[in-house]
Amino acid sequence: MDFTNYSDVPMSDRTGRHFTVAVFVVHEGKVLLHHHRKLGMWLPPGGHIEENELPDDAALREVYEEAGVEVRLVGERRDDIEEPRQLYRPAGVQLEYIAEGHYHIDLIYFAKPKGEPVIHEENDGDQTGFYGPEEWDALGVNDEVRGWCERALKEVF
Repeated sequence: MDFTNYSDVPMSDRTGRHFTVAVFVVHEGKVLLHHHRKLGMWLPPGGHIEENELPDDAALREVYEEAGVEVRLVGERRDDIEEPRQLYRPAGVQLEYIAEGHYHIDLIYFAKPKGEPVIHEENDGDQTGFYGPEEWDALGVNDEVRGWCERALKEVF
């Protein structure tokens, strides 16, 4: 089932929508990716936003949990206002069909490591690392992830 317009999703399938984050971390012309064993594909760090958690905090937490890398988000955020707290505007927002009655509203962020990143291999044996465009074909990175990687490399300096 591939819905290009959310209004095409039957009402019975609109339950089970979860907010998630995906973080494309750029370092020295490469993007942080890990092989998700359960899904069998290469993805950026990411996951569900926990109850009462801010999206920005979820993005930072997911990168640290999955790779052990501390990052700072980059992109649009108003810095001229102290209150109310200003959050980063996601680089993208997409609706992903996961399974019958289960959707992810995925907030896409770009980030840079704080200092020199050191990948921690405490992620259940998943392969995690910084990979450049010349490596994506051999890894089998899908078109959607590749597109976000390319955009992150263009937009993050």
